[in-house]
Amino acid sequence: MLRANAEPQELCGAEADTTNNRMELRAAVEALRVLAEPHQATLHTDSQYLCQGVTDWLPRWERNNWQKSKTKTVKNQDLWHELAHEKCRHQIDWKWVKGHAGNAWNERADALACSMLPACSLPLDDAGAIHIFTGASCLAAGSGPGGWSVILRYGQRTKVLTGQETDTTSNRMHIQAAIRGLQAIKKPLPINLYTTSKYLRGGITNWVKGWQSRGWRTEEGRPVLHRDLWEALHKVATSYEVRYHLVRDQDTSTEMMEAQKLAREAARGKVGEPAPPLSASSAVTPTPS
Repeated sequence: MLRANAEPQELCGAEADTTNNRMELRAAVEALRVLAEPHQATLHTDSQYLCQGVTDWLPRWERNNWQKSKTKTVKNQDLWHELAHEKCRHQIDWKWVKGHAGNAWNERADALACSMLPACSLPLDDAGAIHIFTGASCLAAGSGPGGWSVILRYGQRTKVLTGQETDTTSNRMHIQAAIRGLQAIKKPLPINLYTTSKYLRGGITNWVKGWQSRGWRTEEGRPVLHRDLWEALHKVATSYEVRYHLVRDQDTSTEMMEAQKLAREAARGKVGEPAPPLSASSAVTPTPS
């Protein structure tokens, strides 16, 4: 929280059983509660759910007695009620900001939220799932030769796939790795996919549905970068139950280190087993007997 002539004030917290949307609402409620007296404030958020909800949906929900339709009630009503109360106390300018786009205060808020998450040892001890470890590398700062790698593990069985592109980017290699890993699955088992890319995880878990609804355009109206790969990834991912895990430096496992090494080697032209084509028939990963 930023106030004139005052040091920044930081607030954070955690709940055991919740969702991203509830935490976005909770953050706004708690920030406004700190203001004991009515204020004129600007609230910045990277949540379209919160920003659109409070500016567009909330008045309609209140008029309709918190019903979205005859059969559907508004989710998270308790927090929307709390936010509506706080909203009445203040004059608030609601501002949406793009997440993970270099905004220093947004990045700080994200870091605080992440710091409240319980420690999770990766990879998960999930014997009934297929684990996909992805790696990506690009030899140039912008575009240039790049490589991707995938290590698939089910029980004691593993499979390694790598590939190279002569003119690409790191972001494209991260998405390509995820596509190739999922394309290699034969049966609809639970999947844990591990990546070091916030861009990949954010895109497939949060942004892709919005992009689709807007004809593959961003909130600002610009064409979505790497649309070909996002469409391919979304198509294959909908066939499975996939959990995407963002791997931080302190979580790096043996498999992730090996995947990164293989991706760097692939970028330099050292490619292992030829990668299958991007088709449903290219499934090659080990499956349970």
